[in-house]
Amino acid sequence: MAPAKRGRRKASPTSHCFGYGGGNHIGGVTAPPPSPPPPEEEQKGPSEEGECEHSPRRQGAPEKDPIGVAFFRGLLRSLEGQQLPGGAPAMRKGGGGCGRRGARSDPQKQEKGDRLTEKICQWRDGLRATLKETAIFARADSKIWLTLIMAAVAGILHWYHITTLFENDRHFSHLSALEREMAFRSEMGLYYSYYKTITEAPSFWNGLWMIMNDRLTEYPLVINTLKRFNLYPEVVLASWYRIYTGIMDVIGIQSKTCWTVNRGEGLSPIESCEGLGDPAYFYVAMIFLLNGLMVSVFFLYGTYLSGSRFGGLLTVACYFFNHGESTRVMWTPPLRESFSYPFLVVQMLLLTYILRTQNVNRRSLIALSVSNVFFMLPWQFAQFVLLTQVASIFGIYVVGFIDSYKLQKILYAHMGVLEVGPKYLKTYTNGFPLLAIEGLSCFLGTIILKSLLCLIFGISDDAHISNLLKAKLIGYRDFDTSIYTCAVEFDFMEKETPGKYMKTLLLPVVLIVFVVIAVKVFQYIVYSKKFIERQENPFNHGEIVYHALQLIFFAILAILIMRLKLFLTPHMCIMTSLICSKQLFGWVFSKVQPGTLVLAILAMMAFEGIANLEKERNIVGEFSNFPQEELLLWIKANTKQDAAFAGAMPTMASVKLSALRPVVNHPHYEDAGLRARTKIVYSMYSRKPANEVKRELLKLGVNYYILEEYWCLKRTKPGCSIPEIWDIEDINNVGKIPLCSIISKDSRPYFRTVFNNELFKILEVTKE
Repeated sequence: MAPAKRGRRKASPTSHCFGYGGGNHIGGVTAPPPSPPPPEEEQKGPSEEGECEHSPRRQGAPEKDPIGVAFFRGLLRSLEGQQLPGGAPAMRKGGGGCGRRGARSDPQKQEKGDRLTEKICQWRDGLRATLKETAIFARADSKIWLTLIMAAVAGILHWYHITTLFENDRHFSHLSALEREMAFRSEMGLYYSYYKTITEAPSFWNGLWMIMNDRLTEYPLVINTLKRFNLYPEVVLASWYRIYTGIMDVIGIQSKTCWTVNRGEGLSPIESCEGLGDPAYFYVAMIFLLNGLMVSVFFLYGTYLSGSRFGGLLTVACYFFNHGESTRVMWTPPLRESFSYPFLVVQMLLLTYILRTQNVNRRSLIALSVSNVFFMLPWQFAQFVLLTQVASIFGIYVVGFIDSYKLQKILYAHMGVLEVGPKYLKTYTNGFPLLAIEGLSCFLGTIILKSLLCLIFGISDDAHISNLLKAKLIGYRDFDTSIYTCAVEFDFMEKETPGKYMKTLLLPVVLIVFVVIAVKVFQYIVYSKKFIERQENPFNHGEIVYHALQLIFFAILAILIMRLKLFLTPHMCIMTSLICSKQLFGWVFSKVQPGTLVLAILAMMAFEGIANLEKERNIVGEFSNFPQEELLLWIKANTKQDAAFAGAMPTMASVKLSALRPVVNHPHYEDAGLRARTKIVYSMYSRKPANEVKRELLKLGVNYYILEEYWCLKRTKPGCSIPEIWDIEDINNVGKIPLCSIISKDSRPYFRTVFNNELFKILEVTKE
């Protein structure tokens, strides 16, 4: 068999795979610069050991079934004779049905059968009622299939797109296991390390116990990393991986194909494996599958909100045309948002259904609760997003689009305002004083309750959030806040972002929709009584108003913190679907067909949108970081298993993941204790005396310190190098030469250099 080249081509039919996105992606949603091409061609051929031979097709790949065909076939059969929204009634076929009893010889069997039939009928009737209430598809039964197929196609296209971008950027299919782990930079590597722990443990339960009693992450402390870092996705994926590989081994199907890669430049050959049997492949494959399904939900979401499949089509098209501003899953798959955000999309779709329906049933509330759980479990930031959602829902309650009963059903808890309003605020017959009092009560109540809880329970982990807001609003600065604000992803939204929205026409369309909603709401508040007197139907669509309010909150978050564009841009895409809403633009559709309008908008969007897609697909690179590889190999070969390391947060994640050595700090900066540890570790980049820094490192139990001179010079903007950040609090040493510059030239007498290459220097922290 002819060997495949290390370059961008591969002779094997199994060249398609998953990979990790570019080097400097922690900065935001925009696409990274392409990595430089490899200096020499590297050869890749079949593994010499002969354990894994190349096969023409990857084994064990999951089959794609568009949204449960068998389930919906049975669903449609059970609904025969019912009229779905917008459709004509179907004829009921002959045969037994609910309420019909056949002759039975055994009375007991007949009684059991009747009870079973009654339960089936209740389930069927409930399902009919649910589907009738949702009115997601405004066509006859046969049109449901078209909607589902369109949703499935959208999801598959997105899955294929992000998979291709991922592979193009890193050439993940040709990387060794160590290179793939190094490609998971910073907190991505930290999260992946726990998945690796469970997959490599003797048993699943043993691996679960190891991550719940971890001594490697914050040495010498023993912490429950499952709880601390929201590692529930890693636990689930690790269990699926163990089940999958176990089944493949039992039935004798090869789940991965391995190769030997000759890297050239005097580097040793490596083994590279493809297929779901490889842990890293399985991990990213599941993430991409989830985010592919998310776009399928986007299509259904846009279809339901607008009442037209054209709305779903416009939503998905806008998402693709603004893909670089909508997600960064193709560059940074292990981040918490990659697991969490898809469930927010499902949650908001369910919330839209609840707001639209008059009678809230228990099943929809249970589904909403479950989606809330799945959204919040992976990501610690989810609570703040749900706070904006609660505020939006409260806003439509205050205006009068929903009553207190529905609000209570959605929230299950409120600040007492719902009881205060009806009892004590009746004297305010004019609407605006009442709106102001209720809104102010909710805002102040939330702040006071949060402050009291933090004070009573001594909670300090979220203190950096309030400090971060102060930094954004009034310019407050301290060490921890500067570490955040100096990172690109926590900076303000780039000035270029609105221009990008304008070029794809996303912003103009959303502004038109928003203005029309605002006019409708104003008319509802001011003229609702006149509409009733004239027996005219006022605009009473709380779910549409909710999306407008949610857009405002997402815009504020994105402007303050660039990373949070991942909420704003997709929501703007959802809002574009309302251009097809008859409730908003029925007067337009009396003159222009909705399809004609949507196609015209898509044609104008496509000019810039297709160019954006081409730019993404032209990002081609190949991961290579030999200095770090050399560092990790030296650590594994020359240090003890219990030797503790300290250094820059991204590097510590790699040391824990690949070298399996204890670290005293890591990139998960949200914990107050970890922030204090990192501040001590980063004192190496301050202007403090070397003996003082060494004394504090010994208190943490550090054996080796990994010094990177790059961090001594790194400066994203004025005032953002680590020595400059230290100057904020260490006023006494301002103006002195940074310790890192001194140590990089000569580490004696307080430290001893044991390893050195062009990027890294390992200092042994000798005991006094």
